[in-house]
Amino acid sequence: MSHITLPPLVRVDPPSQAGEIPLYPDKIGETEAEQWNSIMGELVVRNVVRPTLTPFLPEPKKATGAAVIVLPGGGYQFLSLENEGWPVAKWLAERGIAAFVLKYRLNRTNADDAAFGGELMAMMAEIGNGETEISLSEPRAVEDAVAAIDMVRDAAATWSIDPARVGLLGFSAGAITALKAVIEHHGRMRPAFLGYIYGAMARVNVPADAPPMFAALALDDPLFGSDGFGLVEGWRAAGVPVELHAYEAGGHGYGMGRAGTTTSAMMDQFFGWLRSRSIVST
Repeated sequence: MSHITLPPLVRVDPPSQAGEIPLYPDKIGETEAEQWNSIMGELVVRNVVRPTLTPFLPEPKKATGAAVIVLPGGGYQFLSLENEGWPVAKWLAERGIAAFVLKYRLNRTNADDAAFGGELMAMMAEIGNGETEISLSEPRAVEDAVAAIDMVRDAAATWSIDPARVGLLGFSAGAITALKAVIEHHGRMRPAFLGYIYGAMARVNVPADAPPMFAALALDDPLFGSDGFGLVEGWRAAGVPVELHAYEAGGHGYGMGRAGTTTSAMMDQFFGWLRSRSIVST
């Protein structure tokens, strides 16, 4: 297994979050404040108890009518917003897709940064060594993903969106969350398409009416790169369209692509897949 290292977490002040929309405006959250950290200069947030949705809307003349809800990863311990959230949404908006970053609820973590870092590394090592079954979960995150779909479809006219073209794009734990939203929900609560980026590849029972899926993974991913592609096989067995991109290198958490590897083409490939399915027409 490739070794995963996590640099020290540095506590930082919360950034400006202008434009974010509370997912449950009528509900009172817990009193604990979110904790923001910097990892190698990239912002992450943990102990999220008040989920929000932040819109990144395209210029009206570029708008395609499609919408993507972006779910960053972080093992349900934190959200990697500056690697797998905001830049992804901006990229999509520049290409005419209304994008929304979901800050979903997470597992409670140790308030002490050093202690949390140690606990996170231990968990990742267990998963990577096969000592712990890939069972990362946070049911509230799935609830938030479904609520986000509902919110975007409810406001489709306001945001110039076709409610029939609202999909999810998840990274790592965000991908697992998006997958559970597909498997566990139906009808209006289910996305029209699924982007599944370096999530667990274990096979699941795929409903015949599941949406089409775009999946991407680096074969040297230390968490999921050696598990085969049972998830993709499940999609094919159910007769549901699926596209898989398996990159030679890139590791885990490469976001929009790691320089020097073919993962750097992933977002263009995802956009091309959306065009091939007539989800976008530009």
